[in-house]
Amino acid sequence: MAEKMSKMYFTASGKKFPEGFEVLGTSYEKVEDLRYGTNPNQGAAFYRPKSEKLGSVIGSMQILKSGKGGLSQTNLEDIHHALGIVKYFERPACAVMKHLNPSGAAAQFENESQHEVYKKARDCDSRAAFGSVVAFNTAVTVATAEEIMSTMVEGVVAPAYEDGALAVFEDFDRFRRNKHIRAMQCGPLSKLPKFEGDDTGGALEIKVLGDGTLVAAEPFLSKVRGETDLLPATATNKEGAEIVCKHKLNPGQARDLLMSWYVNFNVRSNGVVIASGGQTIAVGTGQQDRVGAVEQAVVKATSYHGADSLKGAVLSSDGFFPFRDSIDECAKHGITAIIQPGGSFRDYEVIEACNEHGIAMVFTGERCFSHH
Repeated sequence: MAEKMSKMYFTASGKKFPEGFEVLGTSYEKVEDLRYGTNPNQGAAFYRPKSEKLGSVIGSMQILKSGKGGLSQTNLEDIHHALGIVKYFERPACAVMKHLNPSGAAAQFENESQHEVYKKARDCDSRAAFGSVVAFNTAVTVATAEEIMSTMVEGVVAPAYEDGALAVFEDFDRFRRNKHIRAMQCGPLSKLPKFEGDDTGGALEIKVLGDGTLVAAEPFLSKVRGETDLLPATATNKEGAEIVCKHKLNPGQARDLLMSWYVNFNVRSNGVVIASGGQTIAVGTGQQDRVGAVEQAVVKATSYHGADSLKGAVLSSDGFFPFRDSIDECAKHGITAIIQPGGSFRDYEVIEACNEHGIAMVFTGERCFSHH
């Protein structure tokens, strides 16, 4: 019985889908029938738009090494969200994605190698990284490939691979536990839209509801291109007085806040990302209340990295803080800077809490909820 149960994860469903269809004026063609959908009893297929505008990044992705009967729907969604993180970085970056949430992400700090960047991303939450999909924005090196093969990884996606890197993924004499790993080469990430004003090629986010009806939405594009787009945290209190955050960002805090903000675009809301030194320390995901996301991230950080890991770290929140309780929680653990959308009726209380605790805070003027 156990063997039969195990096989269902390695065996394609065998269900066939139509060769193409049209939605909202866009024609789609089938790339392949998938191993299965979200679960093994659900059939699924992978389609790309016939227009090459955006479909050339993921839709034309090459599978350089396959395993486990092909890709599943969750594999593709993890690839999508992981690339959605690393596309924001000009320096080498890595995102480790598990069940549509990043377990960790990192970008090059000073002169770190890609190998070191990957280890930082993986070790943010090495337990959650088991069986993950890993994405890079630069060519995968041999040293990085060897590090990937030292633990259990479902798939790797990157725009290129250095000579010898793919051979590592086939070296089962050294890495037997990872024989089902997949290696994929995506198109240039520069084609993926990121910021307001970028050409989306008419792409829409489409959600299918239980009775077959659709919700179509524009894709999320950020207005925050860099540090100069961060807004000073200011608000008006009940007496009409302006409350301003007294504490200014230093360059290291600004860099880490931007990184944590970009990572948060692909965290299920309510989402919180804590970062330091170019890497995530912990990610709080999918909580129904804001302080719960903060508390979850804090518990992960202190459990995996020790009680002092948050001292000097920064935090991003994908939505505003309705109360000061999250700020008080951050202060307990030594977090020194926060980025958030702003817009709460109690922004002034939140800013006052930052002033009390010596925390720097900036607003983005945009919310980045994700309910994928």
